[in-house]
Amino acid sequence: MILFPSDSAKAEFDKVSREFFNHFKTKVHNFSIEILYKRDMENLKIEVMTKRKIFEKFAEKNPLLKDLDDLMKFDLT
Repeated sequence: MILFPSDSAKAEFDKVSREFFNHFKTKVHNFSIEILYKRDMENLKIEVMTKRKIFEKFAEKNPLLKDLDDLMKFDLT
């Protein structure tokens, strides 16, 4: 069973699923595998990305950005 959180996620998965499942079925020599789709609203995460959160994610990857922020006092509101 394939759980998907939104219609856009399912649409993106549909773009690659045919090739993936054809390869998988060939690899395991089982062509009778059935794929079931179910929308999973419980695990849907909606997160508002503020400029500060975006900066913090980049600062995790490059700690020098944090030093630059301390020096320049960026306005990330």
